[in-house]
Amino acid sequence: MSLTLHNLKTAKQKTRKRVGRGNASGHGTYSTRGQKGQKSRSGVTGLKRLGMKKMILSTPKSRGFKSDKPKMQVVKIEALNDRFKEGQIVNPASLLKAGLIAKIKLPIKILNGGELTVEKLVFANVNFSASALENIKKHQGVIQAPKAVSKK
Repeated sequence: MSLTLHNLKTAKQKTRKRVGRGNASGHGTYSTRGQKGQKSRSGVTGLKRLGMKKMILSTPKSRGFKSDKPKMQVVKIEALNDRFKEGQIVNPASLLKAGLIAKIKLPIKILNGGELTVEKLVFANVNFSASALENIKKHQGVIQAPKAVSKK
C-alpha cells in the first residue's frame, strides 16, 4: 500500500489529564493536590526556587549532561619508547604526529605504564603523574614548563 493523501492519518495526541471533574474520574475531591497549603491553591505553578549551588549539584542527574571539564588524553611511558629517540621533544604536536593523542587542544597526561628506555627526552606542555615524573627524571629527562604533577 503506497502512502498517498487519502490514506494519511493524523498523529495521535496525548490528551491532558483533566483533574477535578468529580470523584468518578479518579482525580476528584482534592484533584491530586493534597489538602492544604500554597500548592493546593489555584494559580500556583509549584516551581521551586533553587540556590545556584543546588542547581549546579543537580545538573549531572539531568539527561544529556556533559561535564565542563575536559578529559585528559592519557599517554603511557611505554608508548614513548617506540616512537621517540634520544633527546627528542615530547609536546602535544609531536604526540599527535606520533599518533598517541587525538587532539592538540585537550590536556595530555603522561602516566607511568612500564619502564622508560629512551634517555634525555625533553617534555613540554604536558601533565605527569608523580610516578611518571620519577621515571623520567631517572632517565635524565628534561621538563620544560611543567603544567602540573598530580598524585594519580
